[in-house]
Amino acid sequence: MARKIVITSGKGGVGKTTICANLGVALARMNKRVVLVDVDIGLNNLDVVTGVENKVVFDIVDVIENKCRVKQALIQDLNYPNLYIMPSAHSYNKSQVTAENVKKVINQLNDYFDFVLIDCPAGIDEPFKRAVNAADEALVVVTPHLSSLRDADKIIMMLSNFNIKEVSLIVNRVRGDMVLDKEILDAKKISEVLNVNLYGVIPEDDNITSLLGMGRAVNKNCESYYAFNMLARNLFEDKKIFYDCTEKYRGFFGFFKRALRKKI
Repeated sequence: MARKIVITSGKGGVGKTTICANLGVALARMNKRVVLVDVDIGLNNLDVVTGVENKVVFDIVDVIENKCRVKQALIQDLNYPNLYIMPSAHSYNKSQVTAENVKKVINQLNDYFDFVLIDCPAGIDEPFKRAVNAADEALVVVTPHLSSLRDADKIIMMLSNFNIKEVSLIVNRVRGDMVLDKEILDAKKISEVLNVNLYGVIPEDDNITSLLGMGRAVNKNCESYYAFNMLARNLFEDKKIFYDCTEKYRGFFGFFKRALRKKI
């Protein structure tokens, strides 16, 4: 039986799709069977982020409309054989793509995977409800900015209206220098403010942007590589280990790194 986890947020631009893709890769590296499902229909880009856009033949809408079987819509990742992507569509028939039909498709993946990660649209409208309705757990992505926290708080309240067993938090794009200088809240404080269990801390990582442009996941040369590994372990080993974004900015040399970054 798969764990069906929706990755959501209160607003766009906080990195949901990036986290969905890289968390999926981290779990696959740990020999878990994972499928990433893009439910952001119309504004979908999970296929681009994962580098499979040229391999798309069928998508989740085709499955709903009975144009293909579930297995035909799955695309296997070239680098990780136990990682699959179910892409979304650019257009769809709204009368067919209902919350219940999306849930039926995702339930068909139960016996084949350990994790079903659902990439959710931003906001609180019908597309959000379609994605959340299919999940048992939720990971709320937030950045350490006041507007993001406010929106995340609204989403957490909305999730209480669904059959979500557990809601957890991922704080993304954390700058360790700003945390030490008390310019932004640290992840644990954000968790306390939102009253949600912290599951992961992902640092601001310039390498992610360049890799996304090539449809590639983070690697060992990226700071966030280790943060995603910790997040994956927290998810399936029930651990509480978090990446320390401030470590490289501590001490004598760290002080100069912080000062230099302020000037850039």
